[in-house]
Amino acid sequence: MKTEEVGAALLETWSVDEVAEAFDRNEIVLIDVRTPQEYMFEHIEGALLMPMAFFKPEKLPGQGEKRIVFHCGSGVRSEKVARAAIAAGLARVAHMEGGFGAWKGNHKPYIGTNMATGAPTPIS
Repeated sequence: MKTEEVGAALLETWSVDEVAEAFDRNEIVLIDVRTPQEYMFEHIEGALLMPMAFFKPEKLPGQGEKRIVFHCGSGVRSEKVARAAIAAGLARVAHMEGGFGAWKGNHKPYIGTNMATGAPTPIS
């Protein structure tokens, strides 16, 4: 995990493996900030959707029990959202380095779309 001090806050950048392990142990809330269309086509099963275009940091859950980790397609949007969350007063925020592309590149499981039927399909 990489960390960066942003004022009095801490911005964490987690690797795909760190996110996958923490997510499997139910230690984090994974929030996908991509568009609804991107999410519908393929997403990490169990990740919540809060598109960057509609991001409202004041609506985020507290981080008393579980850390919030943002992710997007490549890591660019999730870092922007994480910085916006810090600007809104969250003291410790994380995002996944490389985004969903890195997740798939590391052969982590996700839900894709069967192009023949349009049905959601687990991919591992």
